[in-house]
Amino acid sequence: MTKLFIFIILFSYCNIIYSQYTISGTVKDLDGNYLDKVNVRLTPMDLNTITNSNGTFTLTDIPSGEYFISFSHLGFKTANQSIKLMQDELNLSVVLENDLLNLKTIVVTGTFDPRTPFDSNTSTSQLQSEALQQFYPQGTASLLQNIPGTFTDASAGEVYTKVYTRGVSASAEDDMGWYYVSLQEDGLPVSLVQHSYYSPDLFHRMDLTVKKVEAIRGGSSSITALNAPGGIYNFMSHDVRNSFGGDIQFSGGAQGNDNFLYRVDGNIGSPLGNHWFMNAGGHYRKDDGARNIDFTFSKGGQFKFNVVKKYERGHLKFYGKWLDDYTNRWTGVAATNWDNPTPAFGQNFSSTSLLMPGYEASIPDARHLDKSKSNVFDPSKGVHARDLAFGVDFLQDFGDNLTVTNRFKFSSKNANWQTSISNAYVSLSDPTAYFVSGADFPIGQVVFKDARTGMELARVDNSGILAGQSAQYLGNGTLPNDAIMGTSAWYKDMAADEWMNQLTVRKQFTSHDMTTGLTLGFSNPSLFTQGSFAYVTYEPNPKMLQVSLENPGAPEIQLSDSNGVSNYGGLFFVNANAKVSQFATFLNDRWTLSKTIRLDLGLRYETIKHNGDKDRYSPYSQDGGLDGNRNTAYDNSILVPTGEKDKFDYTYKYLAFSGGINYRLHENAALFGRFSKGHKAPELNYYFNNFDNIPINEKGQIQNISQLEIGVKFSNKAVSFTSTLFWSELKNIGISNFEYDQDNNTIFYTPILFNTSRTFGLEWESAYQPAPHFSFLFNGIIQNPKASTWNIYDAAGTTETDDDTTINYSGNVLPFNPKIMFNLSGNYTSHTLSAFLKWQFMGNRYGNVSNGFKLSSYSVFNAGTGYKISNHISASLIVNNLFNSKGLANFFGANAFGANANGATPEFIAANPETSFVVFPVLQRSALLKINYKI
Repeated sequence: MTKLFIFIILFSYCNIIYSQYTISGTVKDLDGNYLDKVNVRLTPMDLNTITNSNGTFTLTDIPSGEYFISFSHLGFKTANQSIKLMQDELNLSVVLENDLLNLKTIVVTGTFDPRTPFDSNTSTSQLQSEALQQFYPQGTASLLQNIPGTFTDASAGEVYTKVYTRGVSASAEDDMGWYYVSLQEDGLPVSLVQHSYYSPDLFHRMDLTVKKVEAIRGGSSSITALNAPGGIYNFMSHDVRNSFGGDIQFSGGAQGNDNFLYRVDGNIGSPLGNHWFMNAGGHYRKDDGARNIDFTFSKGGQFKFNVVKKYERGHLKFYGKWLDDYTNRWTGVAATNWDNPTPAFGQNFSSTSLLMPGYEASIPDARHLDKSKSNVFDPSKGVHARDLAFGVDFLQDFGDNLTVTNRFKFSSKNANWQTSISNAYVSLSDPTAYFVSGADFPIGQVVFKDARTGMELARVDNSGILAGQSAQYLGNGTLPNDAIMGTSAWYKDMAADEWMNQLTVRKQFTSHDMTTGLTLGFSNPSLFTQGSFAYVTYEPNPKMLQVSLENPGAPEIQLSDSNGVSNYGGLFFVNANAKVSQFATFLNDRWTLSKTIRLDLGLRYETIKHNGDKDRYSPYSQDGGLDGNRNTAYDNSILVPTGEKDKFDYTYKYLAFSGGINYRLHENAALFGRFSKGHKAPELNYYFNNFDNIPINEKGQIQNISQLEIGVKFSNKAVSFTSTLFWSELKNIGISNFEYDQDNNTIFYTPILFNTSRTFGLEWESAYQPAPHFSFLFNGIIQNPKASTWNIYDAAGTTETDDDTTINYSGNVLPFNPKIMFNLSGNYTSHTLSAFLKWQFMGNRYGNVSNGFKLSSYSVFNAGTGYKISNHISASLIVNNLFNSKGLANFFGANAFGANANGATPEFIAANPETSFVVFPVLQRSALLKINYKI
């Protein structure tokens, strides 16, 4: 009996000692959504598992005792918990908080291998899908102003935008605003080439198909991007979904004076079986625009898809895009008072648009006069962009730490512009108002009629204007502001077929992570553009004017056609074709010096070949113009090709270098530094805009960019931040001005002069979460941008060179670069309710390199709220520019036909204190209601 009792006691004790327990539970985010693929780690036993699609996990066969369990997931902060196993099963409920700066989320942009920002030695930022839903859909550039250190100007709308970083900006003019940066979709450029009014934003639209945006400023973009040393903005699409799901979103908004926006977005993904997955989506929208016009400002959309095959050691992805979209661009508004700009001529900074109304004019195509071919010009069409793209991605892990990746894309692009190129004030006493028509001697009685109704609006006697006298009205009719609008009916047709391929080979060794590869690209862009003059009233919501010269006893001379278009194709003409070949090879070594120190060293050798031709031209010489009728002056001066072509064939070669170091202080803090020596080869505008009817006998200059950055990254439970000191120098900046010669009615570019700029500054990005559901985000830049060596060619407003001079502005502040700008936002997010308020501050900027005019600082506040109605339906309201700020984003110089910003020197302003000038205000208040259905 005693032995049996001892046996029972010993058996019970051993059963307690050696009992095996189970830990299980669920993991959710702050909104109550279950999280899959969360890494669950138990120490000191070193057991690991991941959660499934329902957010659940299980760890079994665990002896009793005390343990430390951690939960980590990309995009969320790691959660840690001490546990004590004293029962058969322990069930945990875990909530992960967002990693607000995504410092522990893998990035693939601007790096040769996937890594977290903590492990990176560059300045990276991310916008996740949740953050993307806080933005009103006003275009790509408008969205990117939320990236720290990124200057954007989206005052003209979705296209004709500017994006640059850290003072690397000088050649990023209004018609080439993405000159130094690469706009990418899923790791490849949207477009290989740029030239005037042909930038990648033409072919990019933001919608629900975008999963997140990754951005890099400067740094390694010198060795990871094609001819784009200033930065990379990579829009990454949704791809693999483990179960059927997605979103469908209906939006309706109001802006301005009863202008509306209607939009539908969608994105759906699903497994197809046998490890195949698909994702598809896009959008369609109709937008009246933020200002007052008589036509739809934007209309169209896109469709995107991808199909992915996953296998054990890699994947294969097919993807495509079809973009077919009409949009327009806002032109400037007139102002007076150089010190405190106020609207002039009855215009309004919020609502005025000086765009021409819609009409259909048939303008002869100067290339095909022998075939009597014409182009229909309708300003309501604006910019019609089409892009058909198809690509294949391939990744294969061959074992032994060897991985090969290949990305290929083909695209066929076309952009057609039918819009205006200027909206300047031209007095009725200015001879330009009449001679710009192309007529030989339009002096006498000039009649202005409403082109739509045929009603006479004014009759003017201009016989004294050549002697400096004012034009006189005959009768009671007048024109608004006693002026017409100096504008060009601007037709522009651009097309390109492109293909690009990037092959990357990665081999990992014990201490070295080596990556090499090559990138190939080819594009065959074509450009045709011609400018005609258009007679338009100078007033908000302008009217087209039919204009004629009606001198008593003489035949009536038509200065315009019935639509108000004059001087068919006589203002400017360009017809050019090119072939662009790009080749780059690269090598990068990520060297692990110790557990805490990693060194990156990279080289990139790039060659870019430009081959093409540009037509010479001269005025059409037939008596009576194109139609042979001396009484129709509007077709007398069309510029036509002579048959002679100026050819160019130049190759640009350069070697870029970038080296960086990352020192991991501990799990949640790191220091980094990087020095980069990059280059920027000329874009095609160098040939297309210059060498007017002269041989293209001079190769463009390669710009040299040096960049140094030192930074720190930190994250804990409540606070995350990154901060970077930077210095950049840009050399060989080619500068040319766009001018108008009144003596011969010619628009021309001045000779190029080469300059240097330097910028020193501090940029930061931070997040603070004082309590669950509440967070504050603060990012921005403080910088000192200098035009260290700078000369401007002054053509004195004529094509004659005898009176030309060069003006030295070295040491001035670099224009259109604020010394401070920042974004500050507060956010609340719970399971059912969300809200945010964002303050965007733009500091003072000079409007030209002479520092003659300063754009004042301004603030824009955006706000929004959302409510989760059910598991499938949610609603949100977003208001942009809540307090209707009248901030000025851009400056175009004096309000005169052919003027430019550089002409507004301190001397000019002092001598012309009452002169009006052209500014671009930020877009006015808009509100958008979204209804989202989650599948």
